[in-house]
Amino acid sequence: MGDLDNLQAADRLIVPLDVATETAALALVDRLPQVRIWKVGLELFVSSGPELLRLLKQRQKRIFLDLKLHDIPNTMAGACRAAARYGVDFLTVHASAGKAALMTARAAAQEGAAEAEVPPPRLLGVTLLTNISSRTLAFELKVPLELTDYTLQLALLAQDSGLGGIVCSPQEADLLRRTLSPAMTLVCPGVRPAWAQQDDQQRVLTPAQALAAGAHYLVIGRPITAAAAPEAAFQRLCQDLLP
Repeated sequence: MGDLDNLQAADRLIVPLDVATETAALALVDRLPQVRIWKVGLELFVSSGPELLRLLKQRQKRIFLDLKLHDIPNTMAGACRAAARYGVDFLTVHASAGKAALMTARAAAQEGAAEAEVPPPRLLGVTLLTNISSRTLAFELKVPLELTDYTLQLALLAQDSGLGGIVCSPQEADLLRRTLSPAMTLVCPGVRPAWAQQDDQQRVLTPAQALAAGAHYLVIGRPITAAAAPEAAFQRLCQDLLP
């Protein structure tokens, strides 16, 4: 995978800004200057808007804009075009939106970035949320496929639509790494160090296990941000990732 395989430990960790206000977000960013990639999700983006993205860029941070867009093709295209203008590094869409929507979203993101004269974001297709178990998939969502088969189908759809990568559980990372093109970036939430609580995640691995399975980036929040000493927790995670 080239450069992705040679990432340093701190470059592999994406830390969520799972707070409700811009003030709280910036306080966390300033407390953890060693974090290089921050995830901005729905709650924070809705409450703070794009100004927070500008402030993160001022601090020379990379941004994972995790909006998980899922709509008709025209609406997804408009949202991706607008989001790309902010200069974000990663942008998420639901792979289950379908091929037409994904292809339109990818083209629109490239157009938006070109208009703003910024690099285009890496568009990532979300396969299956990590809080969804096989039982939930079968009995609540009525999906007749096995969980791994369903995830693989969505990952292949994202690849065929020209997306730059996927978001998947680390438990499916090994299969997807062996099946997808080496050019596809794998981002894995649902990663918990052995010394942290599992919380509401259902399909988890430790950071070292996730990397061994083929993940390129790990999304790890509460083991860092809810720790008594977040700085020490981040450094401990970086140590966990060393070979």
